[in-house]
Order: sequence, then structure tokens, then C-alpha cells
Amino acid sequence: MSAVHADEGADFRGPLDVTRAATAVLDADGTVTGWSPAAESLLGYRAHEAAGRSVGSFVIERPGPYRPSTAVPGAAQARRQVFHMRHRDGRVVRVATASLPLDSTRGGGPGRLLVLADADETDRWEALQSMLRGLATQSPVGLAIYDTALRVVWTNRALFEEGGDGQYTGLGPDEQVEDGRVLDPGRPDTLAETMRAVLATGEAVTDLHYSGRPPSDPAHDHVWSCSYYRLQDPVGHPLGVCEESVDITERYLAQRRLDLLVRAGGMVGKTLDMDRTAQELAAVTVPQFADAVAVDLLDAVLAGDQPAPGTEPARTLVRVWDGPGPSGTRPARRRDPVDPDPDSLQARCLAEGRPVLQDAGPGDTVRSRLAVPLRTEGAALGVVTFCRDRHPDPFGAGDLPVADELVARAAVCIDNARRFTREHTAALTLQRSLLPRHLPQVTGAEVAHRYLPADSGAGVGGDWYDVIALSGTRVGLVVGDVVGHGVRAAATMGRLRTSVRALARLDLPPDELLTRLDELVTQDAHERTAVPDAGEDDALGVTCLYAVYDPVTGRCSMARAGHPPPAVVDPATGGVHHPEVPAGPPLGLGGLPFQSTEFPLPEGSVLALYTDGLVYGRGRDRDAEVAALHTVLADQRRPLEVLCDRIVATLLPGPVEDDAALLLVRTRVLDRDEVAVCELADDPEAVGRARAFATGQVDDWGLDGELGFTTELVVSELVTNAIRYASGPIQLRLIRDRTLICEVSDTGHTSPHLRRAGSEDEGGRGLFLVAQMTQQWGTRYTPQGKVIWAEQPLPPDGAPPDPSLIHI
Repeated sequence: MSAVHADEGADFRGPLDVTRAATAVLDADGTVTGWSPAAESLLGYRAHEAAGRSVGSFVIERPGPYRPSTAVPGAAQARRQVFHMRHRDGRVVRVATASLPLDSTRGGGPGRLLVLADADETDRWEALQSMLRGLATQSPVGLAIYDTALRVVWTNRALFEEGGDGQYTGLGPDEQVEDGRVLDPGRPDTLAETMRAVLATGEAVTDLHYSGRPPSDPAHDHVWSCSYYRLQDPVGHPLGVCEESVDITERYLAQRRLDLLVRAGGMVGKTLDMDRTAQELAAVTVPQFADAVAVDLLDAVLAGDQPAPGTEPARTLVRVWDGPGPSGTRPARRRDPVDPDPDSLQARCLAEGRPVLQDAGPGDTVRSRLAVPLRTEGAALGVVTFCRDRHPDPFGAGDLPVADELVARAAVCIDNARRFTREHTAALTLQRSLLPRHLPQVTGAEVAHRYLPADSGAGVGGDWYDVIALSGTRVGLVVGDVVGHGVRAAATMGRLRTSVRALARLDLPPDELLTRLDELVTQDAHERTAVPDAGEDDALGVTCLYAVYDPVTGRCSMARAGHPPPAVVDPATGGVHHPEVPAGPPLGLGGLPFQSTEFPLPEGSVLALYTDGLVYGRGRDRDAEVAALHTVLADQRRPLEVLCDRIVATLLPGPVEDDAALLLVRTRVLDRDEVAVCELADDPEAVGRARAFATGQVDDWGLDGELGFTTELVVSELVTNAIRYASGPIQLRLIRDRTLICEVSDTGHTSPHLRRAGSEDEGGRGLFLVAQMTQQWGTRYTPQGKVIWAEQPLPPDGAPPDPSLIHI
């Protein structure tokens, strides 16, 4: 039975039905001639008490006509009214009445039948009937009743009109739409399966979402919210299933759009990486909103530059993403230049500064395209193009606000990434300017290094390393660790590195160098404290290790300020050990002295200097990491660059939490043929022997000529000064390295000073001549006294030095 006939064939009898209501028979004058038992129950008067009385004697007042809602079956002429009547016990009863005229062939016979019922009960019945009639004929909620074979046996008007001319009658639940499917995960795949479960278990199913294309709109998908409950007879036998369905297509699409925006807020922009942000945007929108996404950015934006305001079309675009998403099957093109045609969708979008929609043209496999500008603060960053080729519907006006909001969120994230790129580039530039670009080539050691900044957003930090060429072919080795990351830490690192290099040039022993550096840090901290709002000094708590290796003696002197000790690999056995070097306090804390340790390093030894970040971090076992470092270093015959790569790959395979610096050094010892030593007595005659020794050694090395003359002069002046101003034994040492080095050591602790002698002065010109004739000279102190040294450049291929280099 369809809803069209539901109100015509149903039994709508109520309290005023003559078969169940109270009745009174009235004559033509309104006198009671008949009184039913139900009337006696309603008003309390027995039949003999009511008979002969006028019906008006029972009425107290007449509140007004009773508005009829349904006709009494078989009595369409009935007039309904409501009266207040006096009950036999004195109370007032509100009574609904219907007066039915009776045909009488004899005069004085019955004239009317008065039907009476409790008015409150009648009102409730009328409201119930109105509700049922509304559900059957006016409700937008679709109602259907299925028998136990899941055939439609009744529908209300909403479903009847939607199907058209009784189309649903006799059809199963999944036969009423095209391509129907259940959308809720965890539910049965079809409505038929759901309804069979309801019939079997009696458990109702509510708010099940079902999608398909109804006959009334076969071009578009609709979504219904369906609920099912079992119908059964009084003894519990199933009779069928009742279905309630509501078309929630617009609400469903609106909720999906809202969910899309919520997911975009949580997934897009999780990193400060523009390429990654483009991928995240694609992952959110495909396939729910679009089938493919292309993201094009201005090349200036990728470089971190501030985009110019306005809506001029981009001259240079770079495609950072093009595909269905990271999990899709099509490959994504990365950083491909794009040159859009002036009439293209992207160029128009950028030029107009608003979304541009384009439907498919002839031969176009993409059904619909939507280009949305990436803009922030009035400036264009690029353009996002959404494409639909498999989506059931093309882009429409309802999609524009969603696309605009998605792209606006992505634009904020991309602009933040652009700003970070700019700051990051500046910080990296600063750090690269502070770290050594090229370590010096030294004879006494082979070096390799690695630096890994922490992946903490800033990308730069304060760890550093350095190799410093010192006098006498010695090599200064430095590693340090500044607390924190970022530009401040990098700036502090640069300040400390410069200080270390300056102090190292003074040829200070390691413990004294760290003492001087600690004093500088402490002094700076006091000065910053005295300045309001100066902030904390990142140099406080810095750790540092400084070592000096002498390739002539093969010994290394080392001191550390709270820094991890180095690892040393024995060249003969491959064994790895950590020399006992007193830790000392970190820089800036003070209170404890620094102490140097000296130990031999045979030729070929590998010295590993590193910062704490290499072996220590959250969730890492430091002992296990150090053991892994030993395992890699044990294969010490490999090239240092290979060892560096293996150490980094083993200890830091992923993102690092702290900056890490690594400096590997393989030692060399100078051949005996490269060093000549002459012991001299504290005697003026020693000057002549020194000159002769120097001249002979220069000849043996094949460095005669002008270099022999200058060497003889330098040696003469240095030995003369040692005899004149010092005491005890004197040693002359010549070293042939990248330069020719002359060293004169004595037991004195007074450093000579360069001065300009007057025209009448008898002395004071020796060091002046030495300074003019050599490349550089200086003094360093030893526990036994001091060493004055001077270096001369070697002529290329044994050629004599250019006389123009000598300035007297």
C-alpha cells in the first residue's frame, strides 16, 4: 500500500466512534430518550435518571465549537462540539460531543444520536492522528515497511514521490538506487545485509549512511541517514522491518568540507619545509577534494626572498609538487621550472589574484580544474591547481570557499617556511664564515673532519673544530662545544675560535692557553652582567680541548676544559684507548686550574677528537656509542675520509639532537734527514761554529746560493743574541719543511723585542735584519727556557730566492 492511499484505507476511529463512545438518544426537542452504559460511566447518571431530562440540563457552559479533524465513519454530517457537563457527583467534566441526525418516519420518534467522550482523551487521539497523518503524507523523513523477504509493502508519500508512481513497490533496499553503498566503516556492505541482521537479532540500527543515485536525480550522488527496527506481532514473531531515511547530502558534504579543513589544520605545515608543505597539502586533499594537486612557487620565495606585493603574473615559477599525493601511484616532479602561458589557468589566477575555475574542454581528460593563488600580506607566493578527472562532480561554487581556505592555510605555512629559509640561510652563511673553510696543509699530520648541526629548526650550532699551523712544524688541534644552537651559539663559537687562534699564535702550552681563554670568557661574562638587558653569555659552560702535536719529536701535549677525552688508535695493533687527560672545569666557571698531559704518538697514530653530540643523546647508551666508535676506528688503515663517513653513518644514522663535530688526525714524524741539530756552548766562538753548521747543512739539502747566505746571517744573529742575553747551553735546530726553519733555544725567559736602532747606535739591528730577511719569526717558551725561530720560504724547484724579497 502506498502513502497516497494510507489515509483513505486506514482505521482512524477514535474516542467518538459510535461503537465505543458513550451515546444518548434525543428526541426532536432534545429530551433524552436513551442512555447507554458508557454514558452512565462517563457522567455518573443512570439511564432512568437521565431519561426524560433535557440534554441542556447536563451542560454548564459551551466553550465553543469543537473543530472537527476527522469525520465519524458513516456519519459525515456529524457536528462536533465540546461542553462542560456536571457529573452526578458534582464535578465538572469536559466532554467532546458529536451530534448525528437520525431519520424518523414517525413523529415524536428519536431525532438525534449524541455521541460523548472525554475531551482530553479525544484531544490526545486527534494529536496522535495528526502526527501519523503528517508522517504518512507530509514528513520529509522517508518511511518504508519491508516484509520478511525484504520487499517493500508500504511507503509514505516522501518515498513514493521520490521514486515516482510507486517505483519502490516490491523492490529490495539495494535495488532502489544506482550504485548504492554503505559509507560507514564496520557496517555490512549492503542495506539488505543490515536489515537481515535486524530481523534476526531484533537490535535496531540507527544513523547508517548510505550513498547512491536516486531515479529522481540520476546524475548526482546522494547520501541518506538510515535507521531500521524490527516489526513484530504481540507474541514476538517478526513481521518485517521499518526503515526511516533522511536525505543528508548537503549536511554530509558540509561535514566533509569541515573535516577536510580540520585535517588540513593538523597536517599541513608540520615542518618548515616548502616542499614538504606542498606534499602535505596534496595528502590532505587527494582524493577527497581533488584527484591531483600541483603546487607552483615563485623562485624568489624558494630562495627565502620577500615577494613583491601586487598581482603581476609570475615570471619564474618552480613546480614543487605535482601528483595525487605521497601515497599515490604517479611520480611527483620536484623543483621543475614552469613557464605558464599568459592565457593559462595559472597565469590568469596570479594576474587576477583570485581563484579561477575551468571546466574540461574538447579532448581534455581532466573534467575540471581550479587554480587558487597562494598569497600572504598582499603578495603572491605561487599558485595551487586542483584537478578532478575521476571525481563524480566537477568543481562548483560550493568548492571555492573550501579551496580558498585550504590554500590560505598552506600560504601561511609556506610563508613561515620562506622566512625560516631566509633566516636559516643567513645563519648558515654566518656559521660557514666562522668555521674554517679550508684546514691548513701541515706536514706533521693528515686531517679529515665532519660537522653535523642539530636538526632543531635553526640548523646551525656552536660546535667547532680547527687545525692551526704552529712554529717548528707543530700542529695545534682544537675541538669545542658551545651550549645551545642557533645564531647566538654560532656567534659565540666564532668569538671563541678567533680567541683560540690568537692565543695559539703566541705558542702557549695547552694548559696556559685554556687558562687565558677561561679568563676572557669570565671577563666577558662580568661585562655583560654589568650591562642591563645584555642577556646571558652562551660562552659560559663551553667545553674545549686543545692539543699540540710536534712531528719532530712525535709527542703530543694536551689539555681539556670539561671536554670528552680523545680516542687514540695504535698504528701497530689497532687498539683504541683514551689518554688520561685531566678534565678541568668548563670555560667560564673558574675555580680549578687546567693541566696539560704529554704523551708519545708514534707515526701513523690516529687521533679522534669529537664533541659530546657524537656519542651522547637522548635514548642513546654512551658506553655503547663509544664502543661503536672504537670498532670503526680499529680499522684505522682506511683513508680518514672513509673513517669519517663510517663513524657518522654508525653513530648518527638519523636526525641529530645536538651538534656534533669530528676531527680525525693521522700523525707523521719528520725524517731525520729533514732535521739537523747542533749543540753549542755559551761561548762567543760558538757563533762561528753555528754559521758553519748552517752553511754546510743548507748545502747538503741542496739549498745553497742566496738562501744559504740569508740562513747564515739569521743563524749568526740569533745565536749572538742567545749568548749575549741568556746563559747555559744553546741549541741550533734547522728543519726543512714547507719552509726552512731556524730555531735557537736557550735557558733564558726574556723575549727579545724588535726595535729600530738610531743612526749612532752600536746595536739593535740584528732582529730587524732577521725580520726583513725572513718570512716570519717569533718566540715560544719551554719548561727549560725559550726558542727563537725564523722561517724562510724555499725556492721553487731548488731555485734561489728572489733577491727582491730581502729588504734591508
